[in-house]
Amino acid sequence: MSVTSTAGYLARRAAQRERVRILYRRALKDKLNWAVHRHIFYQDASELRERFDANKHAEDPDTIDRLIADGEASYNKWRHPDPYIVPWAPGGSKFTRNPTPPAGIEIVYNYGREDND
Repeated sequence: MSVTSTAGYLARRAAQRERVRILYRRALKDKLNWAVHRHIFYQDASELRERFDANKHAEDPDTIDRLIADGEASYNKWRHPDPYIVPWAPGGSKFTRNPTPPAGIEIVYNYGREDND
């Protein structure tokens, strides 16, 4: 192998590792949306880990790309339709509940002790 092909191979493997890491984290977080109780989540998380570990020793980059594509397709197919969103995060029920006032509006915090002209 030449230096450029070795560098290309290592860059491809690093990108594959990153895609697998992202896929695993997304799938694991999505399991929390489906599980009602923690003991169910722990069992589902263990099964998910076994599925990822079953293909841990794959070496062919094309096979790895196919496995990642299959995993991403399966994740997108079975993703929760109404995921849990933390209330104060974007999309949550409390996000921008009290937005900043528009420019030109002054808020006085004297609580009844204003100067009455």
